Amino acid sequence: MKAKTVLPAVAMTAVSMVLTLAVVMMWLGRAVPWPVALVVGLGIDGGWLATLAYERRLAAQGDHSTPVTVVGWCFGVLATGVLIAHALTAESSAGAWLAVAWLPIAAKALWLVHGLWERTALTPAALGAIRGIRQEARDEAAVARARLRAEASTEETRLTAVTQAGARVARVQAKTAQTLSRAWSTLESARDGEDTGRALTSVTRPVTPGVTARWDLPVWGPSEPVPALESAPALTDDALDAVVDRIRTSEDPALSYREMAARFRATGHAASEVRLRAAWKRVV
Repeated sequence: MKAKTVLPAVAMTAVSMVLTLAVVMMWLGRAVPWPVALVVGLGIDGGWLATLAYERRLAAQGDHSTPVTVVGWCFGVLATGVLIAHALTAESSAGAWLAVAWLPIAAKALWLVHGLWERTALTPAALGAIRGIRQEARDEAAVARARLRAEASTEETRLTAVTQAGARVARVQAKTAQTLSRAWSTLESARDGEDTGRALTSVTRPVTPGVTARWDLPVWGPSEPVPALESAPALTDDALDAVVDRIRTSEDPALSYREMAARFRATGHAASEVRLRAAWKRVV
């Protein structure tokens, strides 16, 4: 993995040094003796190489020196300036020389990238641990998403079933209420009819001689809860009439049969519905 960044930097540096030395030899060789030009070219390349070696040594120790870095960049800029000056003064192939004038700066940039890679490089064990953590996080996220989708689907199914059951119950209640309403209307018509009411009254057993009981409609509506009856001796008709009359007239206006019956049983008295209704009719 290290070779992916260091090999391009080494190759670029070598090419830049060769180009710088060749340009110095061709450019200054015309004005000064070639040994002098060779010394100048080797001086630029040597200074660049020395600063680069020192930077790499400091990087291997985990250290960094800003002055050395600045000197190295100065040598790189100097080599680039030499190539650009030669390209501008060359009588031929000026474009080709300008095209390679950026190589020293590019070599310094590649070494900078290699240094950044070294400072951020991790061991295979650390990379494996990071991959494992990321994979575990992805697995947990996928499981959580699947669980949420499953819960949402279950809740949707439950709500649909509850809604359908509620609709069925509402339809049954509406149908039952309609049937009861028709039956109540029929009973009320039969009760209020002159001939029908007289016929129904004639078959009702008289409570007292000479008095014909009036036929009443059955009770339709919410019923009062009946508490558990305690074992107690049954009341006689006279005692039952007295209790019913006392409860009925305990308020003004007098209580209805339903209210009287609820209070009768709430006070602990025991009597069948038939006897209680008969006593109500007698006192009324």
